[in-house]
Amino acid sequence: MYAVIETGGKQYQVHEGDVVFVEKLDVNADDTVTFDKVVAVNADNGITVGAPYVEGAAVEAKVLKNGKAKKITVFTYKPKKGESRKMGHRQPYTQVRIESIKA
Repeated sequence: MYAVIETGGKQYQVHEGDVVFVEKLDVNADDTVTFDKVVAVNADNGITVGAPYVEGAAVEAKVLKNGKAKKITVFTYKPKKGESRKMGHRQPYTQVRIESIKA
């Protein structure tokens, strides 16, 4: 059984027990979060696709930690003008473990 959830403007296919890195949520570690924007659910009796979301479906997840990804370097320049700028960026994330899928 799996579900397709939407969070942070992205869609994730999740199974029970999966560990997923999603966009940063405003929750603390060891909290429980419910994803109610379920786009599709594949159960024993077939797949159910919502329009846009499946009615009554939810995915329960436990928050493992909040953190930041590795740093990436962004370098912009304009040729022949002597203008350049170097920046770094670390994207924040929330790591969650999928506990249950309720269809």
